[in-house]
Amino acid sequence: MSEQPSIAPHFRLAMAPVAAREAMIVHGHVRVTVIMDRLLRLEYSPNGSFEDRASQAFWHRKQVVPPFQVAPEGDGLAITTTFLHLVLPAAGLEGTQITLRESGRVWQYGDADEGNLLGTARTLDGVSGRTVLEPGLLSRQGWTVVDDSATLVFNDAGWLEPRLPGHVDLYFFGYEQDYETCLQHFHRICGRTPLIPRYLLGNWWSRYWAYTQSELINLMRDFRAHDIPLSVCIVDMDWHLTDISPENDGWTGYTWNRELFPDPAQFITWLHENGLRTALNLHPARGVWPHEEAYPAFAAAMGTDPTSQQPIPFDLADPRFARPYFELLHHPQEAVGVDFWWIDWQQGHDSSLPGLDPLWWLNHLHYYDMGRDGQKRPFIFSRWGGLGNHRYPIGFSGDTHVDWPSLAFQPYFTATAANVGYSWWSHDIGGHQQGVEEPELFTRWVQFGLFSPILRLHSTKNSFLERRPWLYDPTTYELIKKAMQLRHAFIPYLYTMAWRNEQTGRALLRPLYHDYPHEELAYSFPHQYLFGSELLAAPYTTPADRDTQLSRQTMWLPDGDWYHFFSGAYWRGGRTITLYGDLADIPVLARAGAIIPLGPELGWGGVANPPEMHLHLFAGADGQFDLFEDDGETLAYQDGHYTLTPLELLWWEQEMVAIVGAAAGHTHLLPPQRDYTFYLTGIRDPDILSVQVDGVDRPFAHWYDQVRECLTVMVMGVPVTASCRVVAWHGEGLLARRGRMRETLHRFLRAFRLETNLKATLAEQWDALMADPARLDAFPLTESQRQVLLDLALGDNFGGET
Repeated sequence: MSEQPSIAPHFRLAMAPVAAREAMIVHGHVRVTVIMDRLLRLEYSPNGSFEDRASQAFWHRKQVVPPFQVAPEGDGLAITTTFLHLVLPAAGLEGTQITLRESGRVWQYGDADEGNLLGTARTLDGVSGRTVLEPGLLSRQGWTVVDDSATLVFNDAGWLEPRLPGHVDLYFFGYEQDYETCLQHFHRICGRTPLIPRYLLGNWWSRYWAYTQSELINLMRDFRAHDIPLSVCIVDMDWHLTDISPENDGWTGYTWNRELFPDPAQFITWLHENGLRTALNLHPARGVWPHEEAYPAFAAAMGTDPTSQQPIPFDLADPRFARPYFELLHHPQEAVGVDFWWIDWQQGHDSSLPGLDPLWWLNHLHYYDMGRDGQKRPFIFSRWGGLGNHRYPIGFSGDTHVDWPSLAFQPYFTATAANVGYSWWSHDIGGHQQGVEEPELFTRWVQFGLFSPILRLHSTKNSFLERRPWLYDPTTYELIKKAMQLRHAFIPYLYTMAWRNEQTGRALLRPLYHDYPHEELAYSFPHQYLFGSELLAAPYTTPADRDTQLSRQTMWLPDGDWYHFFSGAYWRGGRTITLYGDLADIPVLARAGAIIPLGPELGWGGVANPPEMHLHLFAGADGQFDLFEDDGETLAYQDGHYTLTPLELLWWEQEMVAIVGAAAGHTHLLPPQRDYTFYLTGIRDPDILSVQVDGVDRPFAHWYDQVRECLTVMVMGVPVTASCRVVAWHGEGLLARRGRMRETLHRFLRAFRLETNLKATLAEQWDALMADPARLDAFPLTESQRQVLLDLALGDNFGGET
């Protein structure tokens, strides 16, 4: 291409698209590449010329070649790996079949994947409730096929161009139910999900509203005054000029509106000084118009006479447009302090390069342009552009409706995206538009946001949509404040999961079947998900019943022992349970042996590596957790500039030991010492309790919570290069799992809209009612009230042992 010299060097990427020659078998017009022992590439070429350039999704086909055998079979050819047996016909791909050797399942060329577990979707724009998802990489049939034939390929300059016409290019994933390995191999050949900056895991503020500079600063002060921490403040499209002309709708813009923002540099400096990062909204589809400050330079760069005053159409597929697009329109704003861009593309799938979706290309180029200095950790904020976009976090899911069905869909939508490696969806918490505003709905949405990849408040330009928590009733405000403070406290756990995501391909939110693929019930609870390595979550996403005044949720518990993260209630696993909760309750369970490292709950800040740690440990099994920390925003961690702090739980019948090991690595990145608070949940008040730092006894404070069955131990001033060991011992056995049925009954009855004498009678007769639940029919209860009491009497859903 003649334009290639204008392509910026940071778009020329290190890829390994050509597989090892010994991994490729050519049979007539067909080439098979054995990429992994369960991953094959099948190509058909009408002229025998095959495609070795990297495609949009598949960049690293050169892998260690697994063992395989090739042998003639009839007029065709057979290729056998440890897990797959491929039979090629004499000519073409028609009639090709692959047998999964473990199960004996057979794929025939052209078969439909009826068992696909789905992936994600481009956007939730305008959605109320559910939307259709694209296929994913996992299937209950044991195989999936990705048709890569229509995608574009990269040339040597790092630009996309059409591939050879008339070719078929398929990738066969034959992983049975080994979903974890499938996703690991996908990341290996398509690129990792990069580690996101630490500050993105805090709370974001965003609203489509024409704020002035002073209004937005005062709003941030209001959040701080109300003890609600934020880490990101996004400025929607009114940052730039929008009232242009009848011919220009104002959605695209690159020139600050000085009436609203008289001093952009001062504004951004204020945000940074107050611990906030910022992004500007970007709708690039209308191109560059003459009113823009950068227009003369941009027109000259495009070879257009600036005096012509002609708009320059958006055409990112053209390298001549792309270079000034970044260098003249974006880099100057970044020099002022803009931290990242919200790419709000909603204008279709077509570009000047046939087959190129502008969204895909915007995501790719913006990601690599942000990292152009080789030091700043790049990311974007944009809609999903298709397979391979896991390489470009964060995802913006679009403009959903404000309603319960939309909230109810989002846990499933977010977790299922892990089936295409897409880990970092950000939703409009509270909903974006239309619908009915309800304090309960907003609270539940924020609680889901607490246990989702990104917590970002947002709504459209409507004065009756409210996302400032303190303008709700006191109960709603306090619960949302608590959730948003807890979100910042969770950053050490979340950030370690983000690092693991890059290292292993395991997303923060995952469907249950990722870890329990052979359990039928793991496929039956789409609203429930794994939240990191230690937790199960199923937030309430339907309104509380009018008569019980409780929300209802069902969960499946895998084998083992489980504890409510907040209340300490215990359940044995291997069954389903039904949970009922008031507005303060969030169904999040920790497995026995879980270790969840948190920071402090603060009214502001809490993003940096904290000087105090709150370690939640759950009794009944051993556990281990490596806490990852670094500078939080550069690429230095890739060169080993990070620390790992080993956390360990050792469990015996009479003894529980919690250990914080010495931090290893670049410990200058941490505070020199830390205060540790240990929460040992699920144990009795011990007979003996001791604390040692590097083997020397250390003074400590402690107290025991009988209700939560939790021992709290505080140890102050522990050097991060030292180890800290807490030992709790009880001679009659340390485990505490008291029956909680009676207290649960009273909690339910207090919530019921029911005559108080009737409540007292039910409580007095509860033992008899448990023995014969049919006697509940004699009481004037609504159906929902009766169901709650039946679930309690019959289902052992209250937590604790009987």
